[in-house]
Amino acid sequence: MWKSVASNALTLFIVILVLAAGLVAWGRQAFHEPGPLAQASCLRVDRGDSTSAIAGKLVAQGAVSNEYVFRIGADYTEKAGQEKFGSYLIPANASMPQILDIVTAGGQSTCGREINYQIGVANAQLVLRDLNPATGRFEEVAKYDPATGDRPAAFDGDGDGDEDMRLRVTLAEGVTSWQVVDAMKRAEFLAGDVAEVPAEGSLAPDSYEVTDGQERAALLAEMADRQTRILADLWESREEGLPYASPEEALIMASIVEKETGIAEERPMVASVFVNRLRQGMRLQTDPTVIYGVTKGEGVLGRGLRASELRGRTPYNTYVIDGLPPTPIANPGRLSIQATLHPAQSEYVFFVADGSGGHVFATNLEDHNANVVKWREVERARGQVPDGGVQTRQ
Repeated sequence: MWKSVASNALTLFIVILVLAAGLVAWGRQAFHEPGPLAQASCLRVDRGDSTSAIAGKLVAQGAVSNEYVFRIGADYTEKAGQEKFGSYLIPANASMPQILDIVTAGGQSTCGREINYQIGVANAQLVLRDLNPATGRFEEVAKYDPATGDRPAAFDGDGDGDEDMRLRVTLAEGVTSWQVVDAMKRAEFLAGDVAEVPAEGSLAPDSYEVTDGQERAALLAEMADRQTRILADLWESREEGLPYASPEEALIMASIVEKETGIAEERPMVASVFVNRLRQGMRLQTDPTVIYGVTKGEGVLGRGLRASELRGRTPYNTYVIDGLPPTPIANPGRLSIQATLHPAQSEYVFFVADGSGGHVFATNLEDHNANVVKWREVERARGQVPDGGVQTRQ
């Protein structure tokens, strides 16, 4: 009898082991296999949410097939309780380990709303965008210039208590340091005073993730640190024989290149013109430097240069002074610095606008003057000839 009982108990134990092994294998497969989510979706993790609460939300959104497998898997991988609050983009068919990685990685939210304060040369504007989970791209909801426009209703409540709202400040290439500081003073989500305007050219045009209440001075310091690192890195890999005595001189030239063309592909060629002029002892004769001497970088001139301004002696009038001006005339981006330190190989010493947004280049004054005549015709056709005329590189 005891032998029969023992045999039955052993059989039952083996059956239990087989079932347990099968259950474990099923759970492991369910944990690692692609999830059932047909289309990318945003998952909101509220502050204080438990792993169980998150698992429930995932099941409700159709992102995971089994709440208990998710919770056990989170415990097994030691990620339970490590989830960070925010809104996260869960890709279609994401597995449970992938979802756990997303919600425990920390950092900024990857889904939901974003306010991007875009500081440009002509103006600064707040742009409110929503992430479209289907495309993974932010789509514009509303925008306005806090200096001139009324705040749209879409902005009401945004950034106030919404802890996972993404906030960004984006500097366009070619903005001046004064323009940056002036615009940042109007950013209500930033705090603190700015003791002085940073040196011209010292701020890196880029997009910066910020937090509500971040100090303006700290953000400016981050921009300056990034520009310092960019310049140092590119200076080390510069071409030999360039007519710059220091990285600071290269930064001055990069700012001129930045203001002369908005076409990325043209920058190395524009840089080559100015390099050739410096090597030949020719004056740079570039309008953006003259404009900076007039405005001091405080806003946009908004009109053509007058003949008297082109003849006037300022430290920035490169029609009058030899060599480079004393400082940069804007904050150049990485591509302009790169072009300045790796200019195209050319014999060009002249260029003028071609009417299409780009420029036409010349190696001699005769060809250049012919190009100028064509540009003047374009100006007249557009009714854009400024009072007093505008000098071009001669």
